[in-house]
Amino acid sequence: MDLPKSVLEAADVSAVTQLILRERESRDLGRWDRMRDCFWPESQVRVSWYRGDGAGFVEGSIDMARRGVLAKHRVTPILVNLNGNRAVAAMPSIIDLPVKLHGIELILSAHARFLYRAEKRADLWRLVGFDAIYMRDELTPAVPGHSVTIDPKDLKGFRPTYRLLAYYMTSQGYQVDPNLAGEDRPELVAAMNAEVYGWAGINV
Repeated sequence: MDLPKSVLEAADVSAVTQLILRERESRDLGRWDRMRDCFWPESQVRVSWYRGDGAGFVEGSIDMARRGVLAKHRVTPILVNLNGNRAVAAMPSIIDLPVKLHGIELILSAHARFLYRAEKRADLWRLVGFDAIYMRDELTPAVPGHSVTIDPKDLKGFRPTYRLLAYYMTSQGYQVDPNLAGEDRPELVAAMNAEVYGWAGINV
C-alpha cells in the first residue's frame, strides 16, 4: 500500500532535521567521521572562517580543535522546506567560543541563521550546502566581575554583524571574508536567500 504524501513528506522533514542535528553535534563533540558522512562530495560550505567543500570543512574543523579554538553551538528548532528530493532548512543558532583576550577569559557568542541545502539520492539525505547569515555578536566574561576593553580602532573595518568574531578569528591567523551575508547588508542576505532557495525551486 502506498503511503500518503503527507506521511512521506513528514519522514523526509524528520530525516533532514536529524541530518542537520547530527552534523552540528558531530562538530561539537569531535566525531569527525560522522560529521564527514553528513556531506555529499561536491558540497559547498561558506562561513566566517572557511569557504570550500564539506570534506575540507571537516578537516578545517579538526585543525581548529587542535589549535584550541573549541566552538560549541546552541541550536534552535529547524524549519525545513521540501521540494521533492531537495530541501532547504533554516536554523537560528548561537556559536559560543571560549577565548582569552588581554589575559581575561571570555565567551564570544555569535548569533547567526544557518541555511542548509540537503538532497536525497537513492533514499539517502546528505548536505549539499551550508551557509550562515550573521546577525550580531557579543563578549561576556567567563568569570563574573572581570572585564576587558577593546580599542574601537582595532575593530575599525570589521562589519557590525560579526566584528568581534572577525577580530578574534583574525588574531588567530584566520582570514575572515568581509562580504558575508549579514543583517547590516540586506542586499547580501537577499542574494543568499535567492541562491539557496532557488537551488531547491522554492520561493521565499
